[in-house]
Amino acid sequence: MKKDTTAKAGSPELPYERFLRFGPECLTEAELLAIILRTGTADNHVMQAAEQVLKLARYPREGLLGLYNVTLEELLSVRGIGQVKAVRLKCLAELSKRMSEARAREGLDFKSPVQVADYFMEKLRHKDTECVVLVCLDSRCRMLDERQMSQGSVKMALIPPREIFLHALECRAVNILLVHNHPSGDPAPSRADKELTDHLRKLGEMMDIPLLDHIVIGDNRYVSFREQSWYTTE
Repeated sequence: MKKDTTAKAGSPELPYERFLRFGPECLTEAELLAIILRTGTADNHVMQAAEQVLKLARYPREGLLGLYNVTLEELLSVRGIGQVKAVRLKCLAELSKRMSEARAREGLDFKSPVQVADYFMEKLRHKDTECVVLVCLDSRCRMLDERQMSQGSVKMALIPPREIFLHALECRAVNILLVHNHPSGDPAPSRADKELTDHLRKLGEMMDIPLLDHIVIGDNRYVSFREQSWYTTE
C-alpha cells in the first residue's frame, strides 16, 4: 500500500511531506536535517533535534556550513542522536565539503597564488599542526590530484621529497604545487621552508616536473614563494 504523505488536519506539515510537495529548495536547513535524521525521541521531536544540531555549529561558520567543524562527541550529546545518526551527519558534512571543493576547482587558476591561497585558506588556517598538501597538475595546470603528504608538530611538518615525487610520477603530473600552513597564523617562511623549497625546485627541474609554487597559509594571509621571486637560502 502506498504511504499516505498527507498531513492530518490541524497538524503541521512534516519536512518529508513538504519535500514531496515543494522540493528540497523550499525547506529550511533544520527541515533538511530532520529528513536525514528521520526520527527523534518521545521527548525530543526530530525537528527539535535538527535545530539543536544546527546550534552546535560555530565560528568560523554557522548553520549547515558549520556542521563540518562539529565533533562526533558534540553530536552525540544531542538527545536522539546516536552513533549511527552522528556518523551519518559527519558523512553528510564531508560530502558537502567535497562537492563545494569540486565546484571551486573547476574555475581555479593554479598559476594564480591568490586563487590557490583562497581555495586552501579555510582548509588549513585553523589547523593546530602543520599540514603539507601536494597538488599534482597536468600540462594545462588542471588538478590531477590533491594529497596531504604530512601532518607534523605545531612547529614543523616533515616533508619527504622522495614521497612527493613518487606520488607526482604516479599521477603523471607535469607540474606540482606545494601548500602548507603555519598554525601560528604568520605565513612568513622559515629558513627550513626556504631550504626545502629550494631543494624541491632543483629536484623538479632535474626530473622535468617543475615546482610551480610553494604557498604558505596563515590566518587570512599567505606568502607565495613565486610572488616573492623564490626566496633563496643565502
